[in-house]
Amino acid sequence: MQSDHHHEPAEPLNLALDRANALLLVIDVQERLFKAMPEGAQAPLVKNLEILIKAARRLAIPVVTSEQYPKGLGPTLPALRELIPEAPLEKLEFSCGGNKAIASKILQSGRKQIIVAGMETHVCVYQTVRDLSRGGFTVFLPQDAVISRTAENRQAGLALCDKAGAVLTSTEATVFDLLGVAGTPEFKELSPLLK
Repeated sequence: MQSDHHHEPAEPLNLALDRANALLLVIDVQERLFKAMPEGAQAPLVKNLEILIKAARRLAIPVVTSEQYPKGLGPTLPALRELIPEAPLEKLEFSCGGNKAIASKILQSGRKQIIVAGMETHVCVYQTVRDLSRGGFTVFLPQDAVISRTAENRQAGLALCDKAGAVLTSTEATVFDLLGVAGTPEFKELSPLLK
């Protein structure tokens, strides 16, 4: 085969988060499901989700929230619900990508970078990441903002998300990347959250 000198190498994954192109997807952080999570992991998860939601709101990044069968698993945690501007969208599908209302909300936003957080890492988070990646989105997964009932399943979920093409990151890495520079009013407002 003749080599084509004009052929560019495949484009590397764009790792730079762009606040004008990002969306935060908070998956199934619901009362009854949350109570089943490891006790030591509960408070850090809520703290990191609060940081992500506050940062998203301050930087005009849309926040989409899903609830898996709320009749059975209860509503979104009140501490988070009061920070989220729009009502959560109910689903029965494990993947948010498999739910028409949620998928169309993400598509309508026109945003191509999806920051995914919530639970459980190996079920709804992983299946959503897989669908979003297949759909051409770049997925950023803050590892300290996802959780499963067992550490083993959380690890399995992270490995699967990695294989599915997600960029494994952290809450702080995500927020600082979105901020881009220090010294701005947004930075001054959000940096105390990261202490």
